[in-house]
Amino acid sequence: MRTLIYLTLLPTFMLGQAFVHPENNEAFLQDEVAEIHITVSAADLNTLLGDSLFTDHHFPAVFRYQSANFSDTLQSVGFRVRGNTSRNAKKKGFKVSFNEYVVGQKLKGIEKMNLIGQHNDPSLLRYWTSLHLLQRYGLIASRTSFVKLYLNGNYRGLYLNVEHIDDEFLQKRFINDDGGNLYKASWGADLTYWGSNPNSYRSVYELKTNKDSNDYSAFILFLDSLNNISDSDFPCYMERNFEVNHYLKTLATEILIGHWDGYAFNKNNFYLYRQPSNGKFVFIEYDLDNTFGIDWFGVDWANRNLNNWHESNRPLVERFLDVPYYKDVFNAYLDTLLTDLDTSSLGTVLENKQDLIKGAVLSDTYYRKDYGFQY
Repeated sequence: MRTLIYLTLLPTFMLGQAFVHPENNEAFLQDEVAEIHITVSAADLNTLLGDSLFTDHHFPAVFRYQSANFSDTLQSVGFRVRGNTSRNAKKKGFKVSFNEYVVGQKLKGIEKMNLIGQHNDPSLLRYWTSLHLLQRYGLIASRTSFVKLYLNGNYRGLYLNVEHIDDEFLQKRFINDDGGNLYKASWGADLTYWGSNPNSYRSVYELKTNKDSNDYSAFILFLDSLNNISDSDFPCYMERNFEVNHYLKTLATEILIGHWDGYAFNKNNFYLYRQPSNGKFVFIEYDLDNTFGIDWFGVDWANRNLNNWHESNRPLVERFLDVPYYKDVFNAYLDTLLTDLDTSSLGTVLENKQDLIKGAVLSDTYYRKDYGFQY
């Protein structure tokens, strides 16, 4: 029965998909590890890694990108440390903002670059694999590539370059429908209703686009309805105001990869984007390093009940799974994704990716500084 339901719904899911995934370009090479060279004054570097470590203050830098067939140098970019708990790591993450000081400055169509250190992943492949699977399953995902980072001429190690989720990201995926409000959800974002005052939401759900209007009205109305609408009216409301099938498939993937640091378990690390054309919100995953067995809680994520994988007080999960129809769709997605994973060539893909990055990892002295990993 679950298979029949899935086969019935799959064409609807595909036809209703209003976004595209852009091709990789020179900024996201798949068969080469490019080099990124950052030059910043010694004084600024000391401050960046010292007094400004836990701020988002940018420092002026020169950025150079070098690959076999493409190179570019950008003057006056912004450079800072990024992340939350990873700021305490020896191998820190960084953000490059090409347009911080020069309006409109970009590298191959992108305004910002996230350089992820992956200090707690001995394989250095979990984040990449998670985004690879999201893309494989037709879900919204950032583009990625592996790069070698040099800071003032010193090799800082192998990094994962992850496409930033911003207005440029939306333009490449929601063609002619990219002008809506994008909300970034940080820890505490359980999607419960906290009342009608927008100020109650701003610190946890940061508006990343249309900042001048600073409008939370549709977002708050959505949360009010998600939490308080009757069970009988819930399906119709959500179908009109939320990309339901995209989310159910995303949730299945979140559980499949053991992404406990997302919405379902840790009320963290996602975006909601409201499409202007139809008013529907879309759920977008990000920050996928704590996956495939990485654990902070002593939980065996691989053997957790798939239909009760989430924590309590998660209305977006709970209300969907309380509807038998949606629960069947969710389980059908789980079945299909698990079958695809079992029969796919993912193992070969990962072996090839490991061969690609091996040399850069072996010379990465920061790789072993946090947990003593051996590659």
